[in-house]
Amino acid sequence: MGLFTDAYSLFSIVPVTYLIGRIYYNPDDGKPGTVPIALRAAVVASALAGTVIGQLLFGFLGDRLGRKKVYGTTLLIIVLSSFNCGFSIGRTANYVIVSLCFFRFFLGVGIGGDYPLSAIIMSEFANTERRGALVAGVFSMQGFGILFSALVTMIICHVFEVVQPSGKDPIFPHPPPSADLAWRLILMIGTIPAVLTFYSRMAMPETPRYTALVQGDMERAIVEARRVLEIDNDLLSDVEDHGANMMPPPDQYSFFSKKFFKRHGSDLAACATSWFLLDVVFYSTTLFQSWIYKSALKPPEHVNVFTEAFNLAKFQAVFSIAAIIPGYFGAIMTIDRVGRREIQMIGFLIMAIVLFCMVLSYNAMVENNRIHFPYLIMYALIFFFANFGPNTTTFVLPAELFPARFRTTCHGIAGAAGKVGAIIGSIGLLWSSETGLDDQNDKVPGNGMKYILIGLTAICFVGVVHTFSFTPRSTVAVPLEEHED
Repeated sequence: MGLFTDAYSLFSIVPVTYLIGRIYYNPDDGKPGTVPIALRAAVVASALAGTVIGQLLFGFLGDRLGRKKVYGTTLLIIVLSSFNCGFSIGRTANYVIVSLCFFRFFLGVGIGGDYPLSAIIMSEFANTERRGALVAGVFSMQGFGILFSALVTMIICHVFEVVQPSGKDPIFPHPPPSADLAWRLILMIGTIPAVLTFYSRMAMPETPRYTALVQGDMERAIVEARRVLEIDNDLLSDVEDHGANMMPPPDQYSFFSKKFFKRHGSDLAACATSWFLLDVVFYSTTLFQSWIYKSALKPPEHVNVFTEAFNLAKFQAVFSIAAIIPGYFGAIMTIDRVGRREIQMIGFLIMAIVLFCMVLSYNAMVENNRIHFPYLIMYALIFFFANFGPNTTTFVLPAELFPARFRTTCHGIAGAAGKVGAIIGSIGLLWSSETGLDDQNDKVPGNGMKYILIGLTAICFVGVVHTFSFTPRSTVAVPLEEHED
């Protein structure tokens, strides 16, 4: 549920930021207030920075202490920090944002730890033939987190508007006090799914492969495999069939040894680079969201605070159903048939083609701060093929390529590289695009956005070449034990 909460947090913060802007940042010109760009960047960066730290820290601890022990800790951090986001307070508007950033940082730490542990636990519990689809299925929970956040936001905004209408004035420069409660409830409700899974996490046994390969206890590994027969009846046969190989190798070299980098360094670099390239593009596309919202929805001057947040969430819900969730399911259906490397190349390639088409049609499709419908279709295609391809495969591949004693560490390093790319994509490009999206001039698109699209196109083409050149050719139907040495 960490990945579910990750997506919930990432997408719910968009309407929440709009609510906070209209509540705490009322300008003198009578127009609806907005959170300053520096503070919006801080809200995003705080969670991403925490995610980087969480992936590195809990990835390391997952190999040292065991998957089960660390897994429960990450969920506890997620629940507490996500809930406390709703209690972000301060004497001024800026202090409220600082308080929110503080709790979102620790939320990011918990979510970051959940990335490698969720992937590795499912990978080590899964049988060889269905491993890719099962790990991809775990990652697809992000799509449902996005949809859930949109539905929660829509319901809360609708209820609050019915119970306490905002008045006849559509601009409503002074939102009702209930608006301050609304955004807090939106953030706090995201903890409920995580709380519901807490018992099952704590009752879950250690993965049999970790028990056998890292702790060297083959008998207990078989006992633990029998405990999860109801989850996967093929797991025990996997453990027994490869039992001879499921013992710690005699040559126990360390992670920082030359032998590790000689045997696994290239795979780790390939996974980290692919994830970095993908997240630069994937998170950069969030730059377009406010621009697209402004084009597709009514201007904020014409709606009240609850209606604006409701419309944003409705747009997210439609987008997740039409593009995001289908992309994940496409990956689940093909990853064990077509292959990880192949669908990663397909995803990067089609993303590059679509982005290039957006560059070529930019002047025709974008005029008078309005975006034509075909441009929205192209925007949706980017997310569909990102989730169908590299967004899923970069999560799956590090869970399969490394020895058990280094597995969560390597996954954490690859994921942290991705989140560094996410910081560059969502923060660095946000600032660099200010010449093309002037925050003081209603974000009128200019050539700056066009240049960003060109850069993202080039990054996707680099992703295709990198995947073809460096990503391992196949992990389909390859037992995890093949990577033990």
